[in-house]
Amino acid sequence: MASAAPAATVRTLAPPLEQLRHLALELRSLLPPVRVGEAQETTEEFNREMFWRRLSEAAVKVSREATTLTTVFSRLPLPSPQETQRFCEQVCAAIKAIIAVYYSLPKDQGITLRKLVRGATLDVVDGMAQLVEVLFVTPAQSPENSDLISCNSVWVACQQVPRIPRDNKAAALLMLTKCVDFVKDAHEEMERAVEECDPYCGLVNDTHHEEDDVLGFPSNQDLYWSEADQELIIPCLALVRASKACLKKIRILVAENGKKDQVAQLDDIVDISDEISPSVDDLALSIYPPMCHPTVRINSAKLVSVLKKALEITKASHVTPQPEDSWIPLLINAVDHCMNRIKELTQSELE
Repeated sequence: MASAAPAATVRTLAPPLEQLRHLALELRSLLPPVRVGEAQETTEEFNREMFWRRLSEAAVKVSREATTLTTVFSRLPLPSPQETQRFCEQVCAAIKAIIAVYYSLPKDQGITLRKLVRGATLDVVDGMAQLVEVLFVTPAQSPENSDLISCNSVWVACQQVPRIPRDNKAAALLMLTKCVDFVKDAHEEMERAVEECDPYCGLVNDTHHEEDDVLGFPSNQDLYWSEADQELIIPCLALVRASKACLKKIRILVAENGKKDQVAQLDDIVDISDEISPSVDDLALSIYPPMCHPTVRINSAKLVSVLKKALEITKASHVTPQPEDSWIPLLINAVDHCMNRIKELTQSELE
């Protein structure tokens, strides 16, 4: 009778693939709390070097467990239920360990830095969940299994962890560089569309038939810019160029004058700068035909509002040691000039 209890325990273990399915669900359940989780309250002084060492070690551990799990579940025979349980527990422990390290990063180290660490942690957890899903869905030793595993992102995510910026200033510079690149891409796309003068060239036949109107197909006038449209595009492009110049100048100021201990001001600069790219995208999308002039005016006004706010926050921060610096009023004047021109060209449609 003494051996009956362990035997019963063995019989209750789920089959290996079923255990993997439950592990994937458990890993997925860890993602939402990380997205909204706050830093752990502690009275201990934050040790930056220890934090980054622990985070890198946790990422290495996750990568190692991912490799082990892949090795044993990519061949036959599959591990026993008992072995599978041990593998799943080790994976879960490794994932919870890297999440715990992220939670130990205090807010006073900078919100921008915390966002980057959180993003990297989410990528690791999501990558591991994807790997486990591949392993229980795709049969072992199949070509599909090998292809999916080779493309899995968990190892890439783990390799990115040591490359995260180590302080809030470096994190801010990384985010500002991304903002500049996004706006630069949008500006180049707008310029290409203007040069081609027909962004939908080749998508429809130039021949127009009356039955097209009945069926609801767009007519040619919906696919090309009118003279008024082309005139309006000019100040819109200038406004996007001003947005790019604004972000570049802010990035330079942060690089040259930003202080690592001024985390709140750096966070504010990044937050408002991060709003510029979506506003540029909205304006860029609204210039494509058929162009709605009131929409272009509204999107232009939104972008101008964000740009001015970004300039005001930057001017009032420590990264601008001389607030009277001439480039800020010059850029504000350029932005105002663009907006005034856009208002002139759209006024008739509003009336």
